[in-house]
Amino acid sequence: MPISFDSIPSQLRVPLAYVEFNNERAVSGTPGIMHKILVIGQRLAAGEQAAEVPFRVNSPGHAEAAAGRGSMFSHMINALKLNNRFTETWGILLDDDVAGVAAAGNILFGGAVTAAGTLNLYIAGNRVRVAIAAAQTLSSIATAVVAAINADTSLPVTAAVNGGVPEQVDITARWKGETGNGIDLRVNYYQDEKTPTGLTTTVTAMTGGTGNPDIADAVAVLGDEWWNHIVMPYTDSANLTALETELTDRWGPTRQIDGIAYAAYRGTQAATQTFGDGRNSLLVTCMGTGISPTPPYVWAAAVAAEAAHSLAIDPARPLQTLVLDGVLPPAIEDRWTMEERNLLLYDGIATHTVDSGGRVLIERLITMYQENAYGVADPSYLDVNTPATLSYLRYSTRARITQKFPRHKLADDGTNYGAGQKIVTPKVIRNELIALFKEWELAGLVENIDQYKADLVVERDVNDRNRVNVLAPPDLVNQFRVFAEQMQFIV
Repeated sequence: MPISFDSIPSQLRVPLAYVEFNNERAVSGTPGIMHKILVIGQRLAAGEQAAEVPFRVNSPGHAEAAAGRGSMFSHMINALKLNNRFTETWGILLDDDVAGVAAAGNILFGGAVTAAGTLNLYIAGNRVRVAIAAAQTLSSIATAVVAAINADTSLPVTAAVNGGVPEQVDITARWKGETGNGIDLRVNYYQDEKTPTGLTTTVTAMTGGTGNPDIADAVAVLGDEWWNHIVMPYTDSANLTALETELTDRWGPTRQIDGIAYAAYRGTQAATQTFGDGRNSLLVTCMGTGISPTPPYVWAAAVAAEAAHSLAIDPARPLQTLVLDGVLPPAIEDRWTMEERNLLLYDGIATHTVDSGGRVLIERLITMYQENAYGVADPSYLDVNTPATLSYLRYSTRARITQKFPRHKLADDGTNYGAGQKIVTPKVIRNELIALFKEWELAGLVENIDQYKADLVVERDVNDRNRVNVLAPPDLVNQFRVFAEQMQFIV
């Protein structure tokens, strides 16, 4: 029987027992994908890690040292690790754009304090508490607030008493760019929090932040590493378009290192709808945060963490009801209605809900893909589960073919060759693909095997006799999202 040996030569005359090893039959099933998260964010000058160099992030403390305490990146990693401690996480740091401007806001104090109390300030969802004495002067209150804010160096802002208005606290983001505008300022959040009697506060929201870093600087150092999940803090058109272009190229058949980017958008329902209508990518998902105390870059990290954990276990299982730890929902009066959220789900915006305990839950994580090339509504890539499942099917197909037939010859069906020969035919490949489909079916990723068998085409290329062409039509399993019943009662 002719056997295709890998290493033992046929011209051996030296007596000995020669044994080689071959791993083509060693693996049963498909090895799992080792998912990796990549977080892109800005660093401060105090950060120890160089910009534009991918590095592995081990903990929130590591992120603080790398990017600087109070940096955007450190807040993103803190939220990510709070939701997912196990998925391998990497980072790419960016410096502020030289033409950028930092966002700024302020808090103006007025009135006259008639009773001692506690002032509860919220900065980017982080509470800062200041003791207020009866009859305390407004300038003294402003000074105390500045001291409390600056004492917490983990905050994304710094504070100073206004030089011309001593009862006003000026607040400035630690970094430059539009993302600073998403830093929420407010007095009191929970319903049982009250401003000290007689004291009034006027909050001016953070504005004026311009000039995000160029995401192309991060894209340039991505290389050919496979990042399954990318946390994207920027939602300006130039940066999103640049990232979408890179993701589309990675999704293609020649690179096959696809990934999904996670962003978040802060604004009113109308503003969020307008933003969503302007995008159309199957590899980007954007969570609408509403007017949440928590900045959108933190939302993006939390969503990516939860999605990465769940999709690695089962890419077809819906993500609804997953809890986003470390994220505060909008105040009750600012939360979107079901009708408003439903509209956003037609505008490429993912949605969230809030449970009775105040926890934020993913409601439906959709992509920003809405129309085909002709501008016609196209739901084929609506849910994140679709590209995630397709990514796994492609990976497992590649793993199976390259594991089973790494150095095989190719022959037509019906060729009479020895059983030990490293030869593969279209029929053998077809049978292997059907066996792989059955594994997918058992894993709950696909359905309708009879349809798959009937429509599966495996043939030898007529022009390139070294090539096999396959047309595979897997029917992806869907997600149980809507239950509708008409109850025809009888009395």
